[in-house]
Amino acid sequence: MKELEKYYRVLGLEPGASLEEVNQAYKDLVFVWHPDRFPKENQRLVSKAQEKIKEINLAREKLRALGSKAPTAKRQRSPASTTARHSPKPPPSSPDRPQGDRVDSRTHHRAKQPHNPDWSGADFRRANLREKDLSGRQLSHANFKHANLQDAFLHKTNLAGANLEHANLFRANLLQANLAGANLQHANLIGADLSGADLSGADLRGAKIGTADRILVKLIGAKLTLAILPDGRIHQ
Repeated sequence: MKELEKYYRVLGLEPGASLEEVNQAYKDLVFVWHPDRFPKENQRLVSKAQEKIKEINLAREKLRALGSKAPTAKRQRSPASTTARHSPKPPPSSPDRPQGDRVDSRTHHRAKQPHNPDWSGADFRRANLREKDLSGRQLSHANFKHANLQDAFLHKTNLAGANLEHANLFRANLLQANLAGANLQHANLIGADLSGADLSGADLRGAKIGTADRILVKLIGAKLTLAILPDGRIHQ
């Protein structure tokens, strides 16, 4: 029991927390400690982040395994749920079922699942995608107009030519994302991490990037060639 308590503490949870709470705590901590968020020249912080990710992964695995061994009385399924379990899976047309949210600390990248559908040109207008993991997805020319992508994981996602007009990208993780030619007019980018992202030719007119005297978007290493800036100027 003491060992399990340790895993709960790693995730900042009280013993007995639900599996849903475990998964949410895991996602929150991965967002904070992902090694790609730290400058590579600071090896001390990168190494610390790698160790943290290992601890976080181990804690979630142990607690998820515990949840899968819950007493039968708590895991009884109704006939309807049993039928649903054996019925064909719906097509991967909705990002409400994200895959590959586990981080591999050895490569600093999210471990991808074998199946990663191509959602190029998909329509996600006004969709609630808050905190969804869409890392590495093919979403070029997809329509996210007015979509809620707050705290979403979009690490290395291909959003080239995507329509993100008026989208809420507050605190979104867009590390190394491809946003070339994307429409980001009037998007909320406050708190977003666009480090290493390709924004060449993107339209950012009217986008929210901070206060009058302070930029609140992380743009370390971002490519802004010919991007239209929030004030209408073209970046050279």
